[in-house]
Amino acid sequence: MMLTKVQKWGNSQGLRLSKHVLDLADIAVGDDVELIVGEHEIVIKKVGRGKYNLAELVSQIPSDYKPEEIDFGSPVGKEEW
Repeated sequence: MMLTKVQKWGNSQGLRLSKHVLDLADIAVGDDVELIVGEHEIVIKKVGRGKYNLAELVSQIPSDYKPEEIDFGSPVGKEEW
């Protein structure tokens, strides 16, 4: 258990969480989290990002799809093709 205080930061309020608490919850700076608000409680849950499955993505390509080359014009910088 960790005790902390709600603090004012600019026009917002926030909680400061220790690295230890974040490590226990497997949450890192920059992670997306979900807030679930109940009566007299707030639950913070890490939002897991789903991994893409290449076979599933390829199966969604229409059978009549034909890739084509697109000309974007002459180079405008130092790129080489």
